[in-house]
Amino acid sequence: MLFSSTLLKRGLITWKTNWCRTFFGRRKTPDLGTCNIITSVGNVSPERPIPEHIAKPPYYFVRNSPSTGEGQPEIKSQEQIRGMRESCRLAATILNSACSFVKAGVTTDEIDEFVHDETIKANAYPSPLRYLGFPKSVCTSVNNVACHGIPDDRNLLDGDIINIDITVFFNGYHGDCSRTLLIGNVDDRGRYLVECTERCLSEAILCCGPGQPLCVIGKSIDKYAKRKKLSVMPAFAGHGIGSFFHGPPNILHFDNDFPGVMIPGMTFTIEPVLSLGTCEAEILEDAWTAVSIDNARSAQFEHTVLITNEGCEVLTVAS
Repeated sequence: MLFSSTLLKRGLITWKTNWCRTFFGRRKTPDLGTCNIITSVGNVSPERPIPEHIAKPPYYFVRNSPSTGEGQPEIKSQEQIRGMRESCRLAATILNSACSFVKAGVTTDEIDEFVHDETIKANAYPSPLRYLGFPKSVCTSVNNVACHGIPDDRNLLDGDIINIDITVFFNGYHGDCSRTLLIGNVDDRGRYLVECTERCLSEAILCCGPGQPLCVIGKSIDKYAKRKKLSVMPAFAGHGIGSFFHGPPNILHFDNDFPGVMIPGMTFTIEPVLSLGTCEAEILEDAWTAVSIDNARSAQFEHTVLITNEGCEVLTVAS
């Protein structure tokens, strides 16, 4: 998620200073490969209806305000953890189904319809819908769209990469996960980006456990990205999650030394965005779609995790 909190702003200043010291005058022009560039938003269909019997989060009725991610993280009870396991398992199951549905020629609006219908069939609510005014039930981010892409009438093309970001609200809890997919014949650079980003998330998860500083996640991601000659897009952070969609703690994906320790019962997302080009992004006219300023492709993978007494449990695993 894109954050504007004081914590993240201070973190970005620190990260940008360190990045400039490391790379200024030394970094070569990156090989961006070839892809179809997204430069404008498409036509967005009307909001899909939610049946009366589906339990809805408060922001369905009254538009909410952005979370700062600051404050004390929630430490969940065993009952809350059971609820999180169910919602996260459902989110991962729907994501698996959506990945099987996606292919060249399908529009991102058709992906939204598929995810919406599967969520409703499971008696759950598609969390993105109406969150801060978001008009759709899933985020679909293609090629140079870093995240928060709004599904529209654009057809997926051979050679595209697409991130599908699914969150469901089920039995009072949100479960959140995403995956970047290859559509047809993706070039070598695109494949490299997607493979490295998935591995980056896995390495970050290995850092998690009780007593570990939260900042080790960002340090791991930053170190891995530099090793692979990729850029972390620092404006997009992970977040606490539970009965709320976004809350403390902020999970910064770049090298940082901000305070906070992992405690058993915490649940949060880790969702790094890595780019073949520079780290900077801008928002298109729909006020949501974030694209790289150099048209470089980015990839993202996301899991919701639980800190346990023994280590870390990935909750977004399909049934």
